[in-house]
Amino acid sequence: MIEIGVKIGKENGKGGTMEAHRKKGILYIVVPCYNEEEALLPSAKTLLDKLGALRSNGIVSEKSRIVFVDDGSKDRTWEIITQLYNANEEVAGLRFAHNRGHQNAILAGMMYAKDFCDYTITIDADLQQDIEAIERFIEEYVKGSEVVFGVRNSRNTDHFFKKFSATMFYKVMRSMGANIYENSADYRLMSAKALEALSEYDEVNLFLRGIIPDIGLASSVVHFDVFPRMQGESKYSLSKMLTLAADGITSFSIKPIRMVFGMGILALLVGFGMVIHIVYEHYFGYTIDGWSSILMSIWVLGGAILISLGIIGEYVGRNYMETKRRPRYYFWDVLSHDRTE
Repeated sequence: MIEIGVKIGKENGKGGTMEAHRKKGILYIVVPCYNEEEALLPSAKTLLDKLGALRSNGIVSEKSRIVFVDDGSKDRTWEIITQLYNANEEVAGLRFAHNRGHQNAILAGMMYAKDFCDYTITIDADLQQDIEAIERFIEEYVKGSEVVFGVRNSRNTDHFFKKFSATMFYKVMRSMGANIYENSADYRLMSAKALEALSEYDEVNLFLRGIIPDIGLASSVVHFDVFPRMQGESKYSLSKMLTLAADGITSFSIKPIRMVFGMGILALLVGFGMVIHIVYEHYFGYTIDGWSSILMSIWVLGGAILISLGIIGEYVGRNYMETKRRPRYYFWDVLSHDRTE
């Protein structure tokens, strides 16, 4: 990859264009998988057909690959990936020793691919994201973008709660200063240069949708449609969505801690008001009536304290996880034709 970069620099100096040198690059499609035995075979066939079309049309290099990352699945996912690897030279497989989460699976695939590719595109195994947008991703890369963000056209395929919660999440993230695209997804293109920059980020609590825009390289946006899932059920449960939201908020803003400080000031003002009220009640002999006010103040202040401790605890816990410096993931198996090339 270094030799290619030097060659490009020299040819550009002689009047060559960036677009000419970015055409027919090596593409690695990274596909995170978790218990996807029902969807994996039809999805793999669709992706292999798409990659074959891109290669035959001269859009990507013959060395382009599909990397399936098994995130510690408990079903036949790895067995199917092994079959695909044995039957197709274009397929590589990575297998985690245990489940490490969607974000780590995406990162592992990209970090593996960066040593072999010119750019990667990440896409979920269920292929709800429109693969016909891949050409538009590549077009933006050829024009000079180092990162191309995939943004959903709409959330019509989501149920009401998911649509509402996702909309609120992006609004909260932006209000807290995170540089994030609304309705963005983990369907994106990253160049080798962007992947190298991303490898410098060592944090354990990953929120790639927030980290990648912060890299600051030339970027663009491609809008795509999302289709209903055809096989199996979504593995992205409510608890996983909440964990991702917590990672995003606590990784990119200290505003919640400042909100805790503001709540403390408000609670103190309420406390002073209650003192005045209690003195008034006592002076006029209405102490029995004050019982409800005392209970109310206990519940309000107690709730504020517990919320405050919970928010602070989130930051303390995440700092604790970061300071241990444990690896994000460990590969149980690696299937790669790249090793022999």
